[in-house]
Amino acid sequence: MRTIVFFDLPNIYAKDKRNYLKFRKYLLSEGFIMMQESVYSKLVLNNNQSELLISRIRRSAPKKGLIQVLTITEQQYSKIEYIIGESNSKIINNEDRLIVL
Repeated sequence: MRTIVFFDLPNIYAKDKRNYLKFRKYLLSEGFIMMQESVYSKLVLNNNQSELLISRIRRSAPKKGLIQVLTITEQQYSKIEYIIGESNSKIINNEDRLIVL
């Protein structure tokens, strides 16, 4: 499964920029990878892990802006179509099951 975070945070004042950078650094520290600007994804093992992750994101979210979270299966994720641009070869993007030892 993949948890995808979409966000649009204000970036006008210095405090807003600090909040944006703090939230972005938080996502990176949680293991998210950037798919495109303001869209980050993370591989999760099951729904429980996804729900725990979403609750941590809620606690770390800034007060202003828009943050959306979507959890999809690996099969759905592997069907992403690239209209313009190329996929990142560092991202596992297929329908095979991931086994973590």
